[in-house]
Amino acid sequence: MAGFLDKLFGGSKNSKDVAKDRLKLVLIHDRASLSPTMMENLRKDLVQVISKYLDFDENALDVQMAEQDNMTMLEVNIPVANVKRNSGM
Repeated sequence: MAGFLDKLFGGSKNSKDVAKDRLKLVLIHDRASLSPTMMENLRKDLVQVISKYLDFDENALDVQMAEQDNMTMLEVNIPVANVKRNSGM
């Protein structure tokens, strides 16, 4: 049963698919001209700003570059624990 769910939801990939996904990420980062250092700085800045308004697990914050319809997009997934109602505004 678990094997079926993995295949259905993409949980299990062979090494060819993993390598292909990694290459796509490298190409997207190259096109966006963002070095790993710039991506880490962007992540830190996002954490600083978002933490003013939301409580969240910083380690679970996922920041990635993706490509869709010939556009490079910044994808940010934030596991929100709580919204800060008194954020100083």
